Amino acid sequence: MKSVFISPFRFYLVFFAVSITFCSLGGRLVYLQVFKANEFVGFAQGARKNFVTLKARRGDIVDRKGNLLATTRSVVNVGMDPYSIKEEDYGKFEELSKLLEIPLDKIEDAVAKKITKGTQFKGEIKKVRWVKLKEEVDEETYRKIKTLKLDGVYGNFKHSRLYPGNRLGSHILGYLNKEGLATMGVERFANYYLKGQDGWKESEKDGKRREMPQHRILEVSPTNGLNVELTIDWMIQDMVEKELARIVEDYNPLSASMIVSEPRSGNILALANVPDFDPNFYNKSDLAFQRNRALSDLYEPGSTFKIVAVSGCMNDGLVDADDIIDCSVSTVQKGAKKLRLPGDHHPLGKISVKKVVQKSSNRGAAQLGIKLGSQRLYEYCRAFGFGEKTGFGIGGERKGILHHPKNWDGLTITRLPMGHAVSATAMQVHSSMSTIANGGVLMKPKFISRVFDEQGKTVTPFNSKPVRRVIQPGVAKSLTEMLVSVVSNEGTARKARVDGFDVAGKTGTTQKLINGKYSRSHHVGSFVGFFPAEKPRIVITVVVDEAKMKRGMLGYGGTVAAPAFQNVARKIISYLGIEPKKKDIKVAVNNRNDRQAY
Repeated sequence: MKSVFISPFRFYLVFFAVSITFCSLGGRLVYLQVFKANEFVGFAQGARKNFVTLKARRGDIVDRKGNLLATTRSVVNVGMDPYSIKEEDYGKFEELSKLLEIPLDKIEDAVAKKITKGTQFKGEIKKVRWVKLKEEVDEETYRKIKTLKLDGVYGNFKHSRLYPGNRLGSHILGYLNKEGLATMGVERFANYYLKGQDGWKESEKDGKRREMPQHRILEVSPTNGLNVELTIDWMIQDMVEKELARIVEDYNPLSASMIVSEPRSGNILALANVPDFDPNFYNKSDLAFQRNRALSDLYEPGSTFKIVAVSGCMNDGLVDADDIIDCSVSTVQKGAKKLRLPGDHHPLGKISVKKVVQKSSNRGAAQLGIKLGSQRLYEYCRAFGFGEKTGFGIGGERKGILHHPKNWDGLTITRLPMGHAVSATAMQVHSSMSTIANGGVLMKPKFISRVFDEQGKTVTPFNSKPVRRVIQPGVAKSLTEMLVSVVSNEGTARKARVDGFDVAGKTGTTQKLINGKYSRSHHVGSFVGFFPAEKPRIVITVVVDEAKMKRGMLGYGGTVAAPAFQNVARKIISYLGIEPKKKDIKVAVNNRNDRQAY
């Protein structure tokens, strides 16, 4: 038998080649199993581990009678895995498009995306495993989609915020954005109570990314958010918003605001602005429409501010209601200075302090301010809440402009008492009149009544908070009688009268500053009042910015704001069943008509 000859060169070549190969593999294994062990163990566990956040349900927001203003519903984001779609499923796409209410082309485009995204990532083509078809699909529709048995079409459940009243109370409620962040209103102010605490579960998943419950390691249940009850009344809020809609239709103003509250508790029953927005579709509205103008927009309050100087003089014992003020003079001597008084719309002559309020005399108010003095006038302005925030709490509130006496010019002492040289928000003006209605005590405005759990048990009460006593009860009563005369045939607010009730209130009409000068054609008309005057239950403030009047008329507060007060007051009287002072046929007819409307 012939032996096979192998040359030493070939033998060693093969030997070293095989040895190097095995050494390389061994070295690679050592590198992977020793030096890179922790990294790859983590990668393997990450691929196997299934960590899911269990979202907590956000709490509800209700009005004072339990009507739902904001709630959370379960919805589904429906999408598609293009690689899981079979050719025999193509015929079901038309039915899917009808259920989702999307074009058929959108579904076909989603299927076509299964090839690639067209981008390179670490040398590999990244495949598309999820294409969103539609967000926030309701659960009933999703159940119908599941009956189509499309393996590649599935959904991810999520919580979505819903506002059943649509635009109702939008500036009070605020909204959640797409990221679930509370941006304004009650949603932001009470977010700590509403948001709840998310839970989570940790388990393992198989090769098809399905959870294996038998390997569940840990599960922490979510804690749902608490519910918030507001002081807002759905019906009164609706009355106010409908009245603002009428103002927009009749006068087309730049904006308008209305506030309704209870003076003794400070509870806000309604607050609305126009323009407004729908929090369900907040992204479709102008950002300017989302501004809470009752808290953020400043204007010179005008004659509604005269209650400060009048009540201050009476509280300090400088004048009584029947004291005479000479409104025929154009200047007043104050020490070495001669102060020029503002003019009145009509010559008034010598009139009582009561008539100064009733006729809204600028000269009379200026002389009362001079009697009070700059320091005491400033202190009473601060005491009524001007120049500081009311503490409403939902954000966006401004403190207004009230200069210290050291920064006053020679005209301020005569212009401030008539509501010039000061800027305020509608809420500040509302709070000042509420102080008179509450016997001289300033209350902090309150819009949250309590926080309660799923069983209805109160967790955190929000109690009424008196801020300070501003004037004595007797002074508040005397001033109320003067304000009742304003809402009479002889006063400036005849259109605010309500049959069967004594209404106390004050109109305000101010020229706006345009390019540093007071304009004759741009006005803010307002009215703020309360009823019944003898035992106040409701305070209403109406502010209308630049009402467009017919035939060149001006948008006086008594013309554009007082009628709105009257309309809402009548409906509230009927709704709350407030007994009139004098029961007559006309009141009964009005109440019956209002009950039919609501």
